[in-house]
Amino acid sequence: QVQLVESGGGLVQTGGSLRLSCAASGSIFSIFRINDMGWYRQAPGKERELVASINRGGNTNYADSVKGRFTISRDNDKNTVYLQMTSLKPEDTAVYYCKAIANIQYWGQGTQVTVSS
Repeated sequence: QVQLVESGGGLVQTGGSLRLSCAASGSIFSIFRINDMGWYRQAPGKERELVASINRGGNTNYADSVKGRFTISRDNDKNTVYLQMTSLKPEDTAVYYCKAIANIQYWGQGTQVTVSS
């Protein structure tokens, strides 16, 4: 069993920055099986969408809307994935969720990011 806990969300002004963290805990063997991790977001009334993903080898993928502004990274020793967000826009406002895939999918509880105009 794996639990994912996100942190780092908050309220920022347009153009500001935030860094989200997602720490995995639980069964060591389950954590070892995690290869892909990613960040998703969901705004009110909208579908949950992929923001960025990264595998254990460091290969990354970004949504077009965040390319050049967001950076995903991971620290395998700390079992943590990060999302550095810069040049934030109001349209980035959403609940951000961490996802990890081992034998099954795991989701965090989400952290709110609000970008004011």
